[in-house]
Amino acid sequence: MPAINGTMMQCFHWNYPEGGLLWEEVAANAASLAAAGFTALWLPSPCKAMDGARDVGYAIYDLFDLGEFNQKGSVATKYGTRAQLETAIRAAQASGLQIYLDTVLNHKGGADGTETTSGTPVSSDNRNIEIGPSRDIDVWTLFNFPGRGSTYSSFQWHWYHFDAVDYDQRGGERAIFRLADKTFETPVDPERGNYDYLMFADLDMSRDDVRAEVGAWGDWIVRTLGIDGFRMDAARHIRFPFYVEWLDRVRAAANRPLFAVGEYFTGNTATLRWFIEQTGRRILLFDFPLQFSMRDVARVDGTLDMGRIFDGTLVAQDPEMAVTFVDNHDTWQEDRRDQAIREWFLPHAYTLILLRQAGYPCVFYPDYYGGGGRTSLRPLLDILLAARRDHAYGAQTDWFDDTNLIGWTRAGDEAHPRGLAVVMTDAGGGVKRMPAARPGAVFSEATGAVDGVVTIDADGTGAFRCNDRGIAVWIEQS
Repeated sequence: MPAINGTMMQCFHWNYPEGGLLWEEVAANAASLAAAGFTALWLPSPCKAMDGARDVGYAIYDLFDLGEFNQKGSVATKYGTRAQLETAIRAAQASGLQIYLDTVLNHKGGADGTETTSGTPVSSDNRNIEIGPSRDIDVWTLFNFPGRGSTYSSFQWHWYHFDAVDYDQRGGERAIFRLADKTFETPVDPERGNYDYLMFADLDMSRDDVRAEVGAWGDWIVRTLGIDGFRMDAARHIRFPFYVEWLDRVRAAANRPLFAVGEYFTGNTATLRWFIEQTGRRILLFDFPLQFSMRDVARVDGTLDMGRIFDGTLVAQDPEMAVTFVDNHDTWQEDRRDQAIREWFLPHAYTLILLRQAGYPCVFYPDYYGGGGRTSLRPLLDILLAARRDHAYGAQTDWFDDTNLIGWTRAGDEAHPRGLAVVMTDAGGGVKRMPAARPGAVFSEATGAVDGVVTIDADGTGAFRCNDRGIAVWIEQS
């Protein structure tokens, strides 16, 4: 069978309910997700975090506890136990889905005890500026994992394995403290002078033993779970050469080309391309510039130029390295929605990432299933996913020649000969004439937004309609 277009799902969100439900849900839904057109699932970090069964998973406590040991008040993580995780992965892969695991290597939280060392407070606005003298502080940096002991790894973490923390227990002061004789790593994102430090206890990736331990964990997690790739959290905050070393190691150990995508949270495409070059094109990046562009269009009523929506985006400049998305757990949370795309534009946004030639699209869990204050778009998404799987192939021709009404066509290929035509607008509806197929070919609208059919003229052109602030997906009929 010919390969189909790849589509991943971010299979969680920030407000996913507690109770250890997700891994069982993934197992139950795997076959239907594959049938809908998904090819991969991005799962949240399965590692025990500092708030145990309540933690979303980004305040990593123990990388080697996948919901197996009684630590941080529970055996299970928020998403379930290790046994349930393994069952979910087997079910997904048996259905033809790849599994990408959220990987949090920048920091650790929830230490088992404090240690005394010296620390120098630095400015949160510019970490190169010291704002006070060095002094003795008590820091939460002792990780000895009493619930797990030395199972899987005997490594214990101490203050010298970190380069900065954000709290002095002795003085009760919350600030960024650079530890002892440490320096912030380079190259990292240059925002705030040096954006090495993000939160909690920041791993010192300049130390050989730290890199060896997280490398050993990478080998172990691939071997243990048989995963197909990684989503790398906080990519802008870890020295870039780390990714070269770490990915080369785990891929060599696995003896297969494990997928990797990084979260580099910036709208500066030049910075994203700099990271891609620094890491030797080993890791794709989420296209935040495109998400920001779609968000901006959605915030106004037809006053921005829809024809320029892809200008300055990663998918426009380096399509092979772009994972396109609409929203994620950072841009949308139930009590913080300021960076999300407004609801009326979500059909446009998903059409823009699912039915175009460039980019590897990612669908957000609550947009498919609902939840967390988000309304399910599953009926529409199933139509778009089927159109992507069956028709979004071959040459693409753009008609971005209007500030509000834009369109494009896909010609199909030998394995998928029936192409498609897309029209959308952020203002009044209308008709866009686009060359689409052989004369006499008939197209019908897949979403139900527009009645009737379009018959291609003798010159190979069709008049494709779209309603006010709407989308229309026209599929060539057999």
